Amino acid sequence: MSARHTKVLIIGSGPAGYTAAIYAARAMLNPVLIAGMEQGGQLMITTDVENYPGYADPIQGPWLMEQMLGQAKHVGAEIVSDLVTNVDLSSRPFHVKTDSGQDWIADVIVIATGAKAKWLGIESEKAYQGFGVSACATCDGFFYRNKDVIVVGGGNSAVEEALYLSNIAKSVTVVHRRDSFRSEKILQERLFAKENIKVEWNSEIAEITGEQLYPPVPAAVNAVKVRNTKTGEVTARPIDGIFVAIGHAPATELFANQLRMKPNGYIWTAPDSTATNIEGVFAAGDVTDDTFRQAVTAAGMGCMAALEAERFLAGVLHVAQAAE
Repeated sequence: MSARHTKVLIIGSGPAGYTAAIYAARAMLNPVLIAGMEQGGQLMITTDVENYPGYADPIQGPWLMEQMLGQAKHVGAEIVSDLVTNVDLSSRPFHVKTDSGQDWIADVIVIATGAKAKWLGIESEKAYQGFGVSACATCDGFFYRNKDVIVVGGGNSAVEEALYLSNIAKSVTVVHRRDSFRSEKILQERLFAKENIKVEWNSEIAEITGEQLYPPVPAAVNAVKVRNTKTGEVTARPIDGIFVAIGHAPATELFANQLRMKPNGYIWTAPDSTATNIEGVFAAGDVTDDTFRQAVTAAGMGCMAALEAERFLAGVLHVAQAAE
């Protein structure tokens, strides 16, 4: 299989990747997007989306990603259903290999491989993802107005999620497997000052249960079993929603020891830019964004990456022409 050349190769197919493809295609750069195994990213496991601009009524996450895919194709982006297995960033043009055996040569690479929320790993958890189990309070907290929710975790993310939810939910219970938080002291002080937040120390979620009210719609969470990590005692209680806040893992394995990373493993980019430490390589979306992790910010960074890629290529062409 002979190698294929492209000006812009986009790795990843969430909001950042699709938006980069749309802008690059409209700039007549003929981008190629390699979608990966989980085309559409985290929105594919998200049900109601109310915070993506442009839609008066709630939309479904998978539907939104289908629309982005269709738009990218419509403006001329080539979408390839394949999985990148190796990336060589040691020299430009860059070399990429995929699972199908295809070799790609790219003048510019946009990395949009995203990040995955870390889950608890209990058997009942996956069944309720999107139906009472969430990893994003900013995304889904609105649906729990005046309801009772649990936040699982003990770091900055968990405390911030609990503080955010305390302004929406009737009550917030933080379940933490240890007897103290790892979060910043100022965040802890704010949390302890909230009357509708309580903490259950030395505790973990043992099981999540739900009730199917409207078949064939999947069951929604209605209760949880909490295990004391010291005594082993398990208690059940009613609950409306569970927010898992034990961290995210950016998909950066392909770029290890090649790109500069932040201390927490996300790809480093220059301030107010998607440029990495290697010229011609840009990173957009959750693979670099360890702060906001929203579909709309990922899309915005995808736009930035495409515009920066266009300018970079224009500069390279100008230098080449001047040298002739």
